[in-house]
Amino acid sequence: MRLLGIFLVLGVLGCHREAEPGSSRANPTTAVHSKAPSPPPAPQAPLPGDSSYEYRLPAVPHWVAIGDLHGDFEATRAVFRLAGATDDKDHWRGGDLVVIQTGDQLDRGDGERSILDFLERLSAEAELAHGKLVVLNGNHETMNALGDFRYVTEGALHAFDDLLPSSPLAARYPGPLEGRARAFLPGGAMAIRLARRKVVVQVGDTLFAHAGVRAPHLDYGLDRLNRETSEWLVGKTSTPPRLVVDDEGPLWTRVYGSPELSSESCSVLERALARLGAKRMVVGHTVQKSISNGCDGKVIRIDVGMSAYYGGAQVMALDYKNGELRPLVGPR
Repeated sequence: MRLLGIFLVLGVLGCHREAEPGSSRANPTTAVHSKAPSPPPAPQAPLPGDSSYEYRLPAVPHWVAIGDLHGDFEATRAVFRLAGATDDKDHWRGGDLVVIQTGDQLDRGDGERSILDFLERLSAEAELAHGKLVVLNGNHETMNALGDFRYVTEGALHAFDDLLPSSPLAARYPGPLEGRARAFLPGGAMAIRLARRKVVVQVGDTLFAHAGVRAPHLDYGLDRLNRETSEWLVGKTSTPPRLVVDDEGPLWTRVYGSPELSSESCSVLERALARLGAKRMVVGHTVQKSISNGCDGKVIRIDVGMSAYYGGAQVMALDYKNGELRPLVGPR
């Protein structure tokens, strides 16, 4: 399937390179199946920009985390059924279950529109059932908002052409990319939808981000990062927050994806978790052979290459129930 090259709107992502299929597949470390340890310390004084702790959601007895989807609607349907969130007709059946999807629904597959519409509908159904679907933005969502359409497939190129409102920046993309630009550049219909999401969220004692939070990110402020990303996506500001495009930012860093994590990486992670009063961090972004953990279980990697682009033959999710963590594995 041919991918479409394009110049960037803002020229800020030129240094980012996505891994080829299989090239960044990390080997699993310790299997994830553990009883949660004692409660973590309370968070320290509010972080800069985080006086209201808006990035934090209450602890719940049961949540399931789902990694990268990359345009594969069939894998998306299968993993939500595996999680116990949906029935065989793709409607919410999870009751008060909380599901966190850690970003990268876009690119590399033709089913993007179906995935985004499915997630939008399911979020509303979950709320009615007193559950919750939390969908985060990943680097591929923000790449599209920046006009980086390198990984858009031909089958998905025109899937959003009918949407309004249109981004005022779309005129920069005449020709076949114009419809995509109208939808995803800041102020467009899909960018406005993405603006309702967070980049980082903490549910109880677990922090979720697409690629991972490092201790220096906390000096910027997680509420500030979420707020400024939303303001940029709706077109209120002209440029994204620097952490959105930073190679070592929460959407891009590979520091937690390596098969063997250095003591320095673990130290950075532990400092971040201590400041947040969290026990662990759950991330996607770097493809693993299976759900794996590092730093004595303080980081759990859940991007297992479920999409057809990566040859995913099965789907996996991370299940937390009454203090116990375990991987869920099922067929596509």
